[in-house]
Amino acid sequence: MALINDTTLRDGEQAPFVAFNTNEKIRIATLLDACGADELEVGIAAMGVKERDDIKTLLSLGLRARMMTWNRMKMEDLEASLSCGVSAVDLSIPISDILIGVKFGGSKARVLRELEHVVTAARREGVFVCIGGEDSSRGDIAFIKDVMELARECGAERFRYCDTIGVMTPMQTYTTIKSLTQLNLLPIEMHTHNDFGLANANALSGIDAGAIGMNTTVIGLGERAGNASFEQILMALKHLYGEARPIEHHMIRDLVQTVAQAANMALATNAPIIGERIFAHESGIHANGMMKNSHAYEPYEACEVGLESTYPIGKHSGSATIRYHLERMGISADNAILSELLPRIREIVTSRKQVLESYELRSLYQDALCI
Repeated sequence: MALINDTTLRDGEQAPFVAFNTNEKIRIATLLDACGADELEVGIAAMGVKERDDIKTLLSLGLRARMMTWNRMKMEDLEASLSCGVSAVDLSIPISDILIGVKFGGSKARVLRELEHVVTAARREGVFVCIGGEDSSRGDIAFIKDVMELARECGAERFRYCDTIGVMTPMQTYTTIKSLTQLNLLPIEMHTHNDFGLANANALSGIDAGAIGMNTTVIGLGERAGNASFEQILMALKHLYGEARPIEHHMIRDLVQTVAQAANMALATNAPIIGERIFAHESGIHANGMMKNSHAYEPYEACEVGLESTYPIGKHSGSATIRYHLERMGISADNAILSELLPRIREIVTSRKQVLESYELRSLYQDALCI
C-alpha cells in the first residue's frame, strides 16, 4: 500500500493565518492516526521551546503512526529534533538553482557538504532520515541524482520529491518520477502543492510511477493553495487503487471538522469527499436513478464519510423527487397534480434561489387538491 505521511501539523499549519494550540494538535494527531495515516510530520523543533514541548506531547501519545519532524539541513535543527526524542526526521535542502542561490549562495558543493555532515550525524544517532528535496520540480535531474547518491551513502532512507510551488503536470510527474525510481537509489515520497489544482493528481501520478508514498494535509491545508488532500487521497487509494484501507466514517467527519475549525476555515459545500452537498441529487434524472439503485450516480456510499444521500426539491427536480417527499409524509401523490406542481416549484425556487422544504411542498400539494 502507498504510504501516507500527513503533514497537517507542519505544512498545514504553515498556511497563512493558521496556528494550532496544543489541544488541537493532540486531537488532530489522534484522529489522523485513527483514520489511517501511516506517518505524521508533527512540527519544526527549531522553532523554539513551545514547539518542542508540543512535539514531545505528541510523541507521548503512543500512536500507531510514526512521527517525524521537519528540519533544515542544519546541525542546530537536527539537535533540536533529537532533544525531543524523535525517531525520524525530514532534512530539507534546496534543489533548484533559484533556491540554492537564495540559501547557499549558489554553491551546489556547499549543499552536498552540508548534507553529508548532517545526515551522517543523524544516522549516528539512529534516527530514520528522509531527504526533503525542496523545489525538486524546478531542479536539475542530474543534481537530484547526485543528492540521492550521496544521501544513500550517508545512510538516508528516503527522498522526498517536492513540487514546492505546484508547477508539475501529471504526465511530467510520471515521467520524472519514473526516471528517478529506475535509478534504484532511494525510495521516493511525493510532496505536491496545489497552485494549479493538481496536487492530488501529481501525487497519484508519482505513485503510478513507482513512488512509495506521499505527503497530505487534511482539507488540503497549506501554503498558498495548499497540498494534496488527506481525505481525498485516502478515498482514492481505497476506491480507485483498490487498497484495503479500513475507514471509520465518523472519524473522517470529526477530523475534517476539527481541522477546519482549528484553522478557522469554511468548508466548501461541494468539496470532494466531505462537502455537505456532494450527495444531494436535484436533477430529476439523477434522483430517479438513485432511488432505483444507490450506485447509479455515486462512486461510493455516502455513509462511508458520515454523510447521506438527499433529494432536494429544486428547479431541476422531477416527479420522482416530488413523489418521494410526499410519500415520506404519508401522501399518495396524484400524477395530474404532480404535473401541475412542477412548473410552480420551478418558479418559486428560481425567484428565491432556495429549494423547497418538505412542509412547503405539502402545503402546495394540499392547495392544489382544493382547486
